[in-house]
Amino acid sequence: MSDPVLARLAADREGILERLGELLRAPSVSTDPAYADGMAAARTILMRRITAAGFANVRLLDAGGHPAVYGEWTGAPGRPTVLVYGHYDVQPPDPTGLWHSPPFEPTVRDGRLYARGASDDKGPSSIALETLAAFLAAEGRLPVNVKLLLEGEEEVGSATLGAILEGNRASLDADVVLSADGGRWRADLPTIAVGSRGIAALEFSVTTAVKDLHSGRYGGIVPNALHVAARLIASLHRPDGTPAVKGFLDGVVEPSDAERRSLAAIPFDDPGLFAGLGAEPAGESGYGTLERLWYRPTIDANGLWGGYTGAGGKTVIPNLAHAKLSMRLVPGQDPANAAAAVIRHLRSHCPAGTALAVREGHHSAAYLVPDTHPLLLAAEAALEETTGTVPLRVRNGATLPLSDIVRGALGIDTVMYSFSTSDEDFHAPNEFIRLSAFDDGFAAWVALLRRLGQQTSADYAGFRR
Repeated sequence: MSDPVLARLAADREGILERLGELLRAPSVSTDPAYADGMAAARTILMRRITAAGFANVRLLDAGGHPAVYGEWTGAPGRPTVLVYGHYDVQPPDPTGLWHSPPFEPTVRDGRLYARGASDDKGPSSIALETLAAFLAAEGRLPVNVKLLLEGEEEVGSATLGAILEGNRASLDADVVLSADGGRWRADLPTIAVGSRGIAALEFSVTTAVKDLHSGRYGGIVPNALHVAARLIASLHRPDGTPAVKGFLDGVVEPSDAERRSLAAIPFDDPGLFAGLGAEPAGESGYGTLERLWYRPTIDANGLWGGYTGAGGKTVIPNLAHAKLSMRLVPGQDPANAAAAVIRHLRSHCPAGTALAVREGHHSAAYLVPDTHPLLLAAEAALEETTGTVPLRVRNGATLPLSDIVRGALGIDTVMYSFSTSDEDFHAPNEFIRLSAFDDGFAAWVALLRRLGQQTSADYAGFRR
């Protein structure tokens, strides 16, 4: 017998893509105030949609930044309460000249839907929302209690999410978070992400003189701010790629033998990866690619600038240079301590007579789901049911700020259940989502929600903090 919810989703495929297209056309770029109207349009679309689906108490949760969209359905007494998360904000479309179709005009080509936000995270969020709406339409209820939280600041580090959670504890109280953000590792291999790296970011500036100087009159006798900044960045690593910052690796745990065996069992094409990127392998010596990506922290320069960068040449010795750094962190590291170690290193390596100014950015700790968490086990069982294959547990080298923030504010865990895929060019031109992700995602979300409907809220009591 076919599942009535899946049957409804299959019959409404055209409508689902039309509704997603409307959301994709709203240019909801959170980092740029010029897109404020696009942010507001996305919120309006989502509020209208979840109200029509049957969610109650639909409203905005505001803590001084971009508001989150909230709605709830709590008609399953005794069943778990699941906080379903997604985000409606997207990255800027730049450089727009590299797009093959307009970034905010959804376009289907070769089984792929192209648009900014298609994969991160409007497509995956729509899979979750459409599944929930189909349950309510086909059966008049959900298997579990659901609270929706659709954030508007994920792409800017979830700047006010903590304040939103703290200010709305009663509304957002739940047993667990099920995130439609996070991404699957590969489209052809069933996996579930059980952890993500944390992040700490900072900027620094060096000043070597009171003004830019003529390179003929002063070259070779005064320090060049760009040279100083470049040497500071180079000093962060030893020649073998190991971080050279004292204290940065405090708390980092080596992968266990069991974890290394688990990594070795994952089919992974190292040469294919780097050939596709047009790059050679790099990083910390003594570790394989997946160990570096999932189990080791990084310190990266994200930008370095100063002096003259316009057309033609200008022979100056810059007196001022700037750099942006980010650190991806692993379990055991404290973001504040890691950032402090890097700042101490920069100060100790800054040459005499050079002024160093540092501005710290956002911090978020790494996250691991407890191995025996009931939502994780149910998600694995649902993926096995729908794919016929036991999913592999993998980690996410990127950062999902939500997990750490929710753990601190609400004391609950997060399981990532997204059907975007890591190669879908999110944050880059020509972002897309595979149309097959909708079939995969709908089947998996329906199977998971039915399994969760067999659990009770008491099953989660031992996992709440």
